[in-house]
Amino acid sequence: MPSPLPPLAELAPGLSAAGNLGRADIEALADAGVRTIVNNRPDDEDPGQLPAAEARRIAEARGVAYHHIAVTAASLTRGDVDALAAVLRNAAQPVVLHCRSGTRSTLLWSLVRMREGADPFALVSNAARHGIDIAALPAVASRLR
Repeated sequence: MPSPLPPLAELAPGLSAAGNLGRADIEALADAGVRTIVNNRPDDEDPGQLPAAEARRIAEARGVAYHHIAVTAASLTRGDVDALAAVLRNAAQPVVLHCRSGTRSTLLWSLVRMREGADPFALVSNAARHGIDIAALPAVASRLR
């Protein structure tokens, strides 16, 4: 019996955010057809967390592209937004972004969308529908200008 999918917040067609992913989660996502995973967690953020190198090995063995763009609220830069934008330009869908809870991944994706002209308040509202609080989005975007 296949593993159940981890909880996913569909932010846009073909793109979802998730919390922490372990080995079984990556395998379940691959079985479900996910083509790209972007990990936004720094290694060793939590005890027992799957290291990015191991997650990459598991994902790539299942035919899933894997990218590691580690961010924290304090370390987030324009370069991180640039890196995610570059990955998303060429990423095979569906894409799953993940961090500890899904919040940082949603915030980072929303910063990419704002560069493309998306309304920050609509992005905050969309995230809130999934139980994700990115109310700080306008302030973060202003800090990164």
